[in-house]
Amino acid sequence: METYGLEKLGIINPLNVYRNLTPAALTEKALKRGEAKLSNTGALVVYTGKYTGRSPNDKFIVDSKGVHDDIAWGKVNVPIEQAKFDALYEKVIAYLQNREIFIFDGFAGADVKYRKAFRIVNELASQNMFIRDLLIRPTSEELENFKEDFTVIAAPGFKCIPERDGVHSEAAIIIDYEKKLVLICGSQYAGEIKKSVFSVMNYLMPKEGVFPMHCSANIGKDGNSAVFFGLSGTGKTTLSADPERSLIGDDEHGWSDDSVFNFEGGCYAKCINLSKENEPEIYNAIKFGSLVENVIMDENTREFDFNDGSLTENTRVGYPIYYIPNAQIPGVGTTPKAVIFLTADACGVLPPISRLTPEQAMYYFVSGFTSKLAGTERGITEPQPTFSTCFGAPFLPLDPSIYAKMLEEKIAKSGAKVYLVNTGWTGGSYGVGTRMKLRYTRAMVSAALDGTLENSTFVKDPIFGMDVPTTCPNCPDEVMIPENAWADKKAYKETAEKLAKSFVENFKKYTHMPESVVKAGPKA
Repeated sequence: METYGLEKLGIINPLNVYRNLTPAALTEKALKRGEAKLSNTGALVVYTGKYTGRSPNDKFIVDSKGVHDDIAWGKVNVPIEQAKFDALYEKVIAYLQNREIFIFDGFAGADVKYRKAFRIVNELASQNMFIRDLLIRPTSEELENFKEDFTVIAAPGFKCIPERDGVHSEAAIIIDYEKKLVLICGSQYAGEIKKSVFSVMNYLMPKEGVFPMHCSANIGKDGNSAVFFGLSGTGKTTLSADPERSLIGDDEHGWSDDSVFNFEGGCYAKCINLSKENEPEIYNAIKFGSLVENVIMDENTREFDFNDGSLTENTRVGYPIYYIPNAQIPGVGTTPKAVIFLTADACGVLPPISRLTPEQAMYYFVSGFTSKLAGTERGITEPQPTFSTCFGAPFLPLDPSIYAKMLEEKIAKSGAKVYLVNTGWTGGSYGVGTRMKLRYTRAMVSAALDGTLENSTFVKDPIFGMDVPTTCPNCPDEVMIPENAWADKKAYKETAEKLAKSFVENFKKYTHMPESVVKAGPKA
């Protein structure tokens, strides 16, 4: 039996080993093993049990001598001793003996100058199909000469014992940067694999002069690229899947001196309230070869109910990027001419779109404000205002100032214009107002990208300071200025001032930032 080098990891007695199987073969395996069901579209459907979202409190980084001084230790980057990791690793390897093992060897980084090779080792065929969809698939020749830079081992069936293993629960996601290993235990949520790869890229890319970004990206017929920063649920996937532009990627990218490029070869889209009318590209991608997580399905007809969030609001589908008809393959574009920060403001006071100065761009990038939406993380049942440094704090192993400085330099060199887009609430806070209509947000983004937004009259927001257009093609004027959409003007002002104070308090921890950037924030 061919083991494809698994013995180097300590797996010396596998039952069977399968490497880079086709979607058809993986579908057969997953169904036969009882991991999944088949929908009426041909998509594979799994239910991930207890873990239906990322588990940030279960993430660790091995505190080894070689990387200790690199890591920004704290609440996000939590250290674990080398000895604890090694002991847990041995237990997981023992668990994987005499089991079927699924390997996917692939790449992160569409620009071949910067790509990294990842070996993913799975105990589940369904998770192996997910990562096959999400990473860049090698050619036959590339596979023949494959040599991994990093290895990810995902064993959701192995449950940790916190008091024995030095972790917080039965789940653990641990990165050992020095040994170039990632260990994922106890959670079947496939997003943990994808985001572990992203965390590794966020460590490696700055060392090569590439700015790693938690963003989507697309490119117009004029050859101009745009990037969309934002946390999960703010609209990165939805807004970048624009039928008038080619999709570079929906979540993770690098910005080099001469390109913006996708880290991935697939998309991981939210399915809650998905409709063919509003998001046809994503809707039509749910077919044979894609993996659907936690979407309720009629047992008889095998039809999806995308409006049912009874298991989780964080219902998901993973699919290869070529399922999007206008995907840019390979996922490489020119350096961006537009940078868009997406936020889902549950307070309902930020403008639906606004233009930022370079100093304001730095302020709002570092702040990374949004509202955590239901289901994105375990325990989140309704939107909560939050600040996530650089729109990606959970995945940034280095000090935030490194990423912020790289953005500043890239924007200055490219001359990109920067906009803040609020995909959240209007006319009131969550529970009173309504979510901004997707068609209005699409119209505003389109106007920003094609330049027509600049024909509007701009006014300065008296509290948040950014320039706000008073009109936009295909949008009603009353939604453009937040205060105008509120019936209770006093409540609007109180809510806006409260949010402004939150910005100011949050930014106090960034003591390294220039005074000009500090002053570019809201006036509390």
